[in-house]
Amino acid sequence: MSRHVATPSAITEPLPPTRYTRTAMALHWLIALLIIVNVCLGLSAESWPDDWVRPVVDTHKSIGITVLGLALLRILWRVSHRPPPLPREFPSWEKVAAHVAHFLLYLLMIGLPLSGWLHDSAWKDAATHPMRLFNLFPWPRIGFVMHLDPTLRESLHDRFGALHTWLGYALYALLAMHIVGALKHQWIDRKSVLKRMLP
Repeated sequence: MSRHVATPSAITEPLPPTRYTRTAMALHWLIALLIIVNVCLGLSAESWPDDWVRPVVDTHKSIGITVLGLALLRILWRVSHRPPPLPREFPSWEKVAAHVAHFLLYLLMIGLPLSGWLHDSAWKDAATHPMRLFNLFPWPRIGFVMHLDPTLRESLHDRFGALHTWLGYALYALLAMHIVGALKHQWIDRKSVLKRMLP
């Protein structure tokens, strides 16, 4: 009785995915939408009527915390799920640039809301103005920051605010590059990467 033995040539590697998973797509577009809304709220906060400013700022904070949580969830999902590769025709430098840009975007999706949370926690009136996530339930400030010496806390408030602003500028620039790059591949190179993130 003969036994069939698989040869190395008969063993095939599973094909790499051509699209991101539906969970990755949902997280990508939800985070993108929330970031766009938060940019609009942050840039327009001082233009609202006086009685609207506080609700707008509170909504900005709530969205930032939500983006932080979703970004961490997206990173966990990315680690456990293989992403689709970039087209083979892309030059090596472009693939490296894409990976670096994605890494920086992940850093900013964490660093920007975290710096805002630190900025808010160092606010001198934080203790008398509790934060509520979407006005539904209380959300804690960062305790050790709130209990610092008032003079130091005021100084940190300014520094965290400046950091938050500059990280925001960096995010605007990276998002613009991300969008322009995707459109370039779609319309000029005719090698769509956008379809990898569409159902």
